[in-house]
Amino acid sequence: MGNIRHNWTKEEIREIYDRPLLSLVLDAAIVHKQNHTFGEVQISSLLSIKTGGCSEDCGYCPQSARHHTDVKVHAMMKVDEVLRSAENAKAGGASRFCMGAAWREVRDNSDFDRVLDMVKEVNKLDLEVCCTLGMLTPYQAERLAEAGLYAYNHNIDTSEEHYSEVITTRTYDDRLNTIANVRNAGISVCSGGIIGLGETDADRIGMLLTLANLPQHPESVPINVLVPVEGTPLANNKRVPFDELVRMIATARLVMPDAAVRLSAGRLELSIAEQAMCFMAGANSIFAGDKLLTTPNPEYNADMDMFRILGLTPKAAFADGHPKNKVREVEEAIS
Repeated sequence: MGNIRHNWTKEEIREIYDRPLLSLVLDAAIVHKQNHTFGEVQISSLLSIKTGGCSEDCGYCPQSARHHTDVKVHAMMKVDEVLRSAENAKAGGASRFCMGAAWREVRDNSDFDRVLDMVKEVNKLDLEVCCTLGMLTPYQAERLAEAGLYAYNHNIDTSEEHYSEVITTRTYDDRLNTIANVRNAGISVCSGGIIGLGETDADRIGMLLTLANLPQHPESVPINVLVPVEGTPLANNKRVPFDELVRMIATARLVMPDAAVRLSAGRLELSIAEQAMCFMAGANSIFAGDKLLTTPNPEYNADMDMFRILGLTPKAAFADGHPKNKVREVEEAIS
């Protein structure tokens, strides 16, 4: 239990996923303690640097130009504005700062040049700099790496079988190709998914199977719960029961022991006791701050109170080293 593997089968993950919940959480807690500092949680901050007007049709996203939501289109932020937000995030305890732009894909233009400048400036604060900008070419990934980008988020969202029910404007392979481009550039991979999209348990297992069987596991695996937004196609989806979130986190921990598992969107609806069970099940990363791109999130002060009550400690930036070193280790092991 707890070995790093890349040859999981659906049946094996199904057996883990279907275990009685408390037994599953106990198994995950043991593996978590073997591979991580128990009680240490990374605090990440997420800022929307360009909001709304995206050409994608992601059924859950209020930033799609195809949906009629209250999200207003905002142009790209200025570098000094982003830098101030990063400074505030660091002061609030964040060790990772993620910048998101509502793009289908990165284009080689002045906006991308500005993002590169943002990466360079935030880097000077000794924060792990992360971006989520849509699809990337190998060249664009290399440019981000050269600017000092530490991590790139690109979620696969759900299983390959269910994907077209949620998104039609890009393919599952498009997602995987961007992840490969990020990995090849030596950037840390952040990739997970969303539960509550109308998927089945088999789809959830399929999503974890895809991530767990990548040549190298994502360093960070966000588990998001759908926050339904009026005006999106999934606005009327039912809230995901708490036990199903715990089950996903614990299963992710067991099949990807070395990854950070991030308790992400939907956390505002959870009590401290419910979040505590998620941490027991293997979650060791959260987003902090009052907003995740365009949806509400717990405030810093509330999170600091939770850390005090549960005896959690914030994880320092770069505690796991640079991803380029891990790439070299994998290449040396293969050769």
